[in-house]
Amino acid sequence: MLPGLQLLATGRFIAEDFCRLQTVANWRHVSTLSFSARAVYYRRVPILARILTLLLCGPLLSHSAETFRVATYNVQNYLDAPIGTRPAKSDIAKAKIRESIRATKADVIALQEMGGTNALLELRLSLKRDGCDYPHWELVHAWDTNIHVAILSKFPMVARRSHTNDSFLLFGKRHYVKRGFAEVDIRVNERYTFTLLTAHLKSKLTVFDADEQELREEEAAMLREKVDAILSARPNANLVVAGDMNDTRDSKAVRTILGAARKNVLIDTRPAEQNGDDKPNNNPRYPAPQITWTHYFGKEDTYRRIDYILVSRGMAREWVTNETLIVKTPNWGIGSDHRPIVATFATEDR
Repeated sequence: MLPGLQLLATGRFIAEDFCRLQTVANWRHVSTLSFSARAVYYRRVPILARILTLLLCGPLLSHSAETFRVATYNVQNYLDAPIGTRPAKSDIAKAKIRESIRATKADVIALQEMGGTNALLELRLSLKRDGCDYPHWELVHAWDTNIHVAILSKFPMVARRSHTNDSFLLFGKRHYVKRGFAEVDIRVNERYTFTLLTAHLKSKLTVFDADEQELREEEAAMLREKVDAILSARPNANLVVAGDMNDTRDSKAVRTILGAARKNVLIDTRPAEQNGDDKPNNNPRYPAPQITWTHYFGKEDTYRRIDYILVSRGMAREWVTNETLIVKTPNWGIGSDHRPIVATFATEDR
């Protein structure tokens, strides 16, 4: 190989290794590279190739510093031991969950159907071993003692106001929001902080003591109360509401959360597959005909969009629409019956 081409090839190898380290605070520290990469770096790469590395990787790292990603993912019974009818998560399913999370490239991820603290910490440690570190976390222990909502974050959580004891009356009987709501303030940098509300509303499975749809609608109303409280106090707040709402866009539950008839309406980011679909609907009343389903219901052999990332008007100013998507992972169903969705935002108020 000609010396110039060899230099370019070697520089590209190191550049690719560096580019995988976008989450490292000081990426210039070669100690963060793998052992083999360090060996190549010191023994084979001349100074000119190191300069080339910086030139190749600089734009990527600069871009990543200007935006951040928020994802939500129902990980379907991520349990470390069986509980009742819920089985423990198998090793192959856990590996697929981690693969899907890595594919999101998320800086912050809301999780539903997470097991207890041990299960969350196992997932967090396993992701760290895979090179995807989330040092900050929140797990909500509410009335459902089997599955929970949780948050993993690469950024610090500067305030936590999770809700574990909300209740409502339905035909004279008191019910509780089973999984509660996670609410945290996350500081992306010195200039930008946002609030994340995470929910997992009542499923469509029937229960003996109430109608599942009415329970879900009441839980949605409780979630909307949290949204109103935040936006009434801070109308321009950067707010993300993410999670498994267990209902479709036109349902009363989701319309309640969006607050279409309210002053502080939320905006549906509507992540879709990035497959080239870019044309509007022939009927202007309807959204673009893109592939947006997030959940597969095996019993009915149907696909639905029931997972959402909703944002306030303040947060929508920073929303990067063309980097908001559904993550496609081969054999995704091994890990969960849901697919993760991602929205991207700028790191400064606009």
